[in-house]
Amino acid sequence: MSHVHPATRIGHVHLKVSDLERAIAFYSGVLGFEVQQYYAGGQAAFLSAGGYHHHIGLNTWKSLGGTPPPKGHTGLFHTAFLYPDRAALADALRRVRAAGIPVEGAADHGVSEAVYLSDPDRNGVELYSDKPEAEWPRDADGRLAMVNDPLDLASLLAEAPPRD
Repeated sequence: MSHVHPATRIGHVHLKVSDLERAIAFYSGVLGFEVQQYYAGGQAAFLSAGGYHHHIGLNTWKSLGGTPPPKGHTGLFHTAFLYPDRAALADALRRVRAAGIPVEGAADHGVSEAVYLSDPDRNGVELYSDKPEAEWPRDADGRLAMVNDPLDLASLLAEAPPRD
């Protein structure tokens, strides 16, 4: 069996939401992604970081006014947003806190540090930054040995860059 090309990445996520403007208020207003385009007469929007065509697609095509799936059902566990460094992750956490959005979890996985929350449609959201690969924990055979240790959010917030 051959493996996927090592440069392959997940390019974007497209979410069904119940209220497009409410979802944009979260992904743009809180997390800071920029709206690149409204689409389909205002039933969808594409958002990104840095002017890319889109990292996040949001639509109400089959979900306008809908409710989140009940617990115990299959579906997306979370969408993970990789920040370039710990300071950028700290800034994202500061935005989340300032918006009054509850943090549902935080972990040091050895390879990364992550903060977990939900968007307005209760889609799981992970905000994380990777640690340098040289610091990733490995077992005696050199295989990755990720952990799930607590993350000190106060320490993380202390690294947020000054506000403009």
